[in-house]
Amino acid sequence: MLQTSQCTLYHGGHDGAESFFGQCAEKWGLNEVTFSFQGHFLKRDKNVIMLGEKQLKQGDVSMEIISQHMRRQYAESDKIKAVFQSIYHMVNNGSQVFAIGEIHDDGTVKGGTGWGVELGKFFNRNVNVFDKQSNAWHTWRHGEWVAGLPVISEATLCGTGTRELTGESKKAIEELFLRSFGAAK
Repeated sequence: MLQTSQCTLYHGGHDGAESFFGQCAEKWGLNEVTFSFQGHFLKRDKNVIMLGEKQLKQGDVSMEIISQHMRRQYAESDKIKAVFQSIYHMVNNGSQVFAIGEIHDDGTVKGGTGWGVELGKFFNRNVNVFDKQSNAWHTWRHGEWVAGLPVISEATLCGTGTRELTGESKKAIEELFLRSFGAAK
């Protein structure tokens, strides 16, 4: 079993899933890093790394490519682009990706959360999504979602997801930490 003090959670500090992942990380004693950028509102601001223009460009992908890959349109705004660029840093630093969202029939996940999930697939990460519609965890394996209960098995993880966190979603995150590390200290 991993020692919590050796683990680091990466997130974007948004209201909802990311903040709750951060609260659980703190409760269980994990390190926590929050990626942000100028003009970004943070709900949770533990160990913030402010991404400058140079760092944001590392995660630069055209909005057209993102829209094509995700099979939906995203507005062309600097703020939305910066959010997608910051997601790159969260996923790039985490060996595992845990997300709370809604899995679509085409295998993508709703909203900006979906881009984090897709990056996790591209980077060959262990990607897990708690689907709010089925209230169940799913892991991406061999090109499809497989139901199951994941555990945190790597020292670095990305926690991301919807701002509209349900009671079931909170319970799923807490149970993930409990399964992975035992009772909080």
